[in-house]
Amino acid sequence: MVLLRSLLGDVLRALRLRQGRTLREVSAAARVSLGYLSEVERGQKEASSELLSSICKALGVPLSHVLREVADQLALAELQHEPVMAGPPPQHERITTDTVPDSPEEIAGEFRADMVAA
Repeated sequence: MVLLRSLLGDVLRALRLRQGRTLREVSAAARVSLGYLSEVERGQKEASSELLSSICKALGVPLSHVLREVADQLALAELQHEPVMAGPPPQHERITTDTVPDSPEEIAGEFRADMVAA
């Protein structure tokens, strides 16, 4: 399962490393503890919008850029059919012998435009 906080942490870490900056430098500039920033980067803590804004400002990157990169990575995960969020499985209609059509004509008569095969 892909967690949003993990993707966000990966993006923030990559940005920081591309700039050649240490956790200590960014945490001081963002006015957040070194340990907390480390936990955010490792996907262990959910960062508030205020904290994300401070980190992005310290990195000199717009928050929208970070969120766009996270969204792109999330979209890739979804395309790979990985579960993105935990939740109950989708409910499917149960098929019983009473609901199965008796002939091909009945099937054709019940065909709907939204039942087109991919």
